[in-house]
Amino acid sequence: MRALSYFLEEAGRSLWRRRGASLLAAGTSAVSLLVLGLFLLAGSNASRILERWSAAAELSIYLTDGATPEHRRAIERELAASGLVSAHSYVTQAEALRRFTTQFPDLAASARSLPTNPLPASYDVRIRPERARDAQVDLLANRVRALPGVSDVRYDRRWLDRLIRVVGVARTAGLVLAGLLVIASCVTVMSVVRLTLFARRQEIEIMQLVGAPLAYIRGPFVMEGTLLGLLGAVLATMLLWTAFAAWRDPLVAQATGVVDAGALAFLSPAIVAGLILGGAAIGCLGGVLAARGAR
Repeated sequence: MRALSYFLEEAGRSLWRRRGASLLAAGTSAVSLLVLGLFLLAGSNASRILERWSAAAELSIYLTDGATPEHRRAIERELAASGLVSAHSYVTQAEALRRFTTQFPDLAASARSLPTNPLPASYDVRIRPERARDAQVDLLANRVRALPGVSDVRYDRRWLDRLIRVVGVARTAGLVLAGLLVIASCVTVMSVVRLTLFARRQEIEIMQLVGAPLAYIRGPFVMEGTLLGLLGAVLATMLLWTAFAAWRDPLVAQATGVVDAGALAFLSPAIVAGLILGGAAIGCLGGVLAARGAR
């Protein structure tokens, strides 16, 4: 404990003496961890939203204008026999037009001015959440598509899979960028600690002459790097929380019907702790690399 207290005291004095350089190093660390945190935050919320959409995956079955009640009964029998469907509802042409004008009010007047209703009748088919990724759903869609009276069948799962792939690529690119910034942060911390080492080289030489253990010589520099990384991580977490709190409600308001407030959440305590400890570890590594010059 006495050694740790010595390391903290010496590191604190050094950071205070070089406040400008210390703030620069902590700021660089904060930026790199903020970028990493933003991608983690966006990725976790995107995954949560996609999971909710996947649980609500639907088949949309569009009927031809000449579809008869017998055609509809055949479709309903196929849906019931599949074991994949939790619920389905028939949407008339009039109901389809009402939905369209509600969702696209700017086009409502144009749609009503047409001589006939251009929207087909359809079925909204809710797939059981546990079967949403089942290959049998595609087979069901193909069977229904081949039935008389069916014009087309669309399955939400297909575009969801494409969206999941896009999110995965964006997440990978973000992590690569964050990794590069983390390396830059480590180098910056190392440079600041090395300046401290050069400024105290006479003191280090005296400690070596009197036989001070190498750990006591290098310890303050490692601690200085750790504190810089920790400070940057705490600052990044505070900025991340501030950004999330400021943008959550406007985002939900802009994406009404697509994103709800319950789907957006801040990083879990475990990830926040990992981010802070990771920042300290980055600073510690920079301190260790710089302290190697004290031989």
